[in-house]
Order: sequence, then C-alpha cells, then structure tokens
Amino acid sequence: MTASDGSTGTGPGKASGLRLLRGSAGFRSLWSARVVSVGGDALSLVALMLHVADTTGQAIAVSLLLLVGDFVPSLLSPIAGAISDRFDLKRVMIVCELAQGVVLLLIAVSLPPLPLLLVLVGLRAIGGQVFLPASRAAIPELVRDKDLETANATLGFGTNAAEALGPLAAAALLPFVGIRGVLLVDAVSFLLAGAALLRLRSLPPARSPEVPQASLLEDAKSGLGYIWSAKAVRVVALGFCAVVAFNGVDDVALVLLATESFAAGESAVGLLLGAVGIGLLFGYALTARHSARMSLVTLLVAGFAVNSAGNLLTGLAWAVAAAFVTQFVRGFGIAAMDVATNTMLQRLVPAGMLGRVFGNLYGAVGVAAALSYTAGGFLLDATSAPTTLLIAGGGGLLATLLVAWTLPGVLRKHPADGHGLGSSPQPPPPHEPPRSSRKPD
Repeated sequence: MTASDGSTGTGPGKASGLRLLRGSAGFRSLWSARVVSVGGDALSLVALMLHVADTTGQAIAVSLLLLVGDFVPSLLSPIAGAISDRFDLKRVMIVCELAQGVVLLLIAVSLPPLPLLLVLVGLRAIGGQVFLPASRAAIPELVRDKDLETANATLGFGTNAAEALGPLAAAALLPFVGIRGVLLVDAVSFLLAGAALLRLRSLPPARSPEVPQASLLEDAKSGLGYIWSAKAVRVVALGFCAVVAFNGVDDVALVLLATESFAAGESAVGLLLGAVGIGLLFGYALTARHSARMSLVTLLVAGFAVNSAGNLLTGLAWAVAAAFVTQFVRGFGIAAMDVATNTMLQRLVPAGMLGRVFGNLYGAVGVAAALSYTAGGFLLDATSAPTTLLIAGGGGLLATLLVAWTLPGVLRKHPADGHGLGSSPQPPPPHEPPRSSRKPD
C-alpha cells in the first residue's frame, strides 16, 4: 500500500520515524498539525486555569473547566466518529482546526464570565473530539501498512513532547503577553495547523456508492453495534478502558504520595508527575524503532502490564527516587499500549468504520478516566495513596490477564494475515469496503 500522496518515500523496508516524516508529505503534514495544535492546547490550558482561579477564587470552577474540556465531549463520541466516516477526512480535520481557532479567538478577545466561558471551552473541545478519530483514521491512507506502528509511535512522541513543553512555554510567555496573549497564541496555532493540513490529498469516505446514505444517528448507532459484534475489537477496547479505569487515578494519588506519604515538597510532586511523561517519550521512541520485532498482541499485553505494574510498584515504593523510577518505567507501558491499540484497530477495522471505532474508543476512555478520578478520590479519602496505587495496579493487572487470555483465542479463529496480529482482520460489515480497496491516485 502506498501513501496517499502518491509515494512511499521510505524505500522497500520498514521506515524509521525520521524517514517517515521526510519521505511522506501527507504524514508530515498531519504530524505537524497535531504537534502544533496539541502544544497550543497545553499552552492555553494553563492560561485558562489561571484565569478561572483568579476571577472566581474557587477550586470547583477550575474543576468544572477541566470537566467540560475532557469529559463532556466524550458523551458525543459516537457522533464525532460518524462524522469522520461520512465526509472527506481532510476537510473534517481542517474545519475542526479552524473552528477551534475561532472559538479560542473569541475567548481571548472577550474573556467572558464563567458560564459563557464553559460553553465556549466545551465547543472547542467538541471540535477536538471530532478531529481525533479523523486523524487516526487518516494514518493508514498516508503511510504503508508495514509503517503503521512507526507512524503511530512518531505521532505519539511528537504530541506528548508538545504537551510537555506547552506549560513551560506558557510560563515563559505569561509575564510578557498575559492571559489574553497566550490564548491568542493558541488561536494562531490552530490556524497554522489548518494550513499544514492543506497539503494533504483528498481522503474521501470509504462508502459503497450503491448503498443509500444513512442518517448521522444511524451511522453512530451502527458504529456502536460494530464494536460489540467484532469480538477482537471489543476485547481490545474493553481492555484499554479497563486499564484506564483502574489506573487513571494515579495523577491525584501521586500528589498525595509525595506530600503526605513521603512528606516531600511541591518539587517532588512535579518530579513524580514528570516521570511518566519522560518515560512516555522514551517509550514512543523505543516502540518506533523496535515494535516490528514483536506481535501487536504481545506489545498490547506488555503495555497493559507495565502500565499497571508501574502503579502497583509505586504503591510499594519507600522514597521519591524509587517512585520516580517505577513511574518512569510505567511511561514505557503507556506508550506501548497506545501504539499497539491504534495500530491493531487500523488493521482490524474496515476503513468505512474506522472513524466510528476510534471515536467511540476515545469517548469511552474519557468516561473511564472520569470514573477513575471519582472512585479513586473516594478510595484516597478512605485509605491512603500507597493503598490506592496498589489497588489500581492490581486491578489493571487483572484486566491485563483477561485480555491476554481472551484475545489470542479470538484472533486464532481467523486465518493469519501476516501483520503480526496473530490473525486476520475482522470481516467488514455489509456494504463497507475494506481499507485495502481505497487506492491512492
């Protein structure tokens, strides 16, 4: 399979991340757009949190801001994914970036009161929710099949690096341009991301012309039904969500672990929270380089296991240094499970359903994270940070064992596909052409 810009650009073998960026103009455009917009998001989040905290003086207001930005769009994920499967992916992504830029511009200019601010933040987040499945669904059309692991790892490395640098950039800019100036920078970042996507070729939906167009709600419903009917996809999605539901509480637990259990200062909190981010970057780089040496099932299960074991061992840690090491290693697991999940779905799911599957997955992950924060908060109040991390890690390992026991058997029911999955992709639903039928010009 060639890239949609008309060339592989990477030679006959498996490409490295740098070769992929140099050789595929389409993937380079998508990568650049994601890195720029994610960096801008991280930049503006700091500014918005400071603005809400200063103008309201209430912690609940900041919590509402985060809830609207992260959880509320997840409820619309079936619709978001269906949009990706109905329209040209290039147009969907450009419209989403421009719409988010316009909303950020309105926020920057007006700095509205909290109720209106929450509405605008929610609208911007919905644009991002639509963009995400479209971007993941576009990757198989931009790179060769053998380069999917590398492409997903390279994209993960770039976006996580941008997310880590965003707050630092905000800290540098705020003294000079203020809250409004930082928000304007984010608005410009969305416009730049939209401009980068203009270099993409048209990526039309993979639909059979003989089949009448269903309504958007019917498409959303069929996307939910497909995940439940495709056993391998269901196992992967449920396993991912279960691991997140158990381990999502770690951000809160690490704060209490540093300040209460270890009686360390605020710098220790930053150190522990930063350890995962550093591990993530190393993990994506390592996965991009060596993922071809193992099957995706092995990579997925290993990612689940390392992610969960990292929290369990952090609960047993006796000092900040030990907890830093376990969280650093845990970052490798998060990178592995992210790359394995995205790549596996890109190979298992037919093109006409891929946007809906990714939309529903990311929406479910958002719900799982919200449940983890809520249940984990009660658990932290009732017990302690080490106990909470032990339970979180133990639950995640149990979910990992269930996936490791179930997934290979599900995949063995199909003939080998040669992609390192251990089986062939699930058959496409009626009237949906497989991804391989979508040929570039």
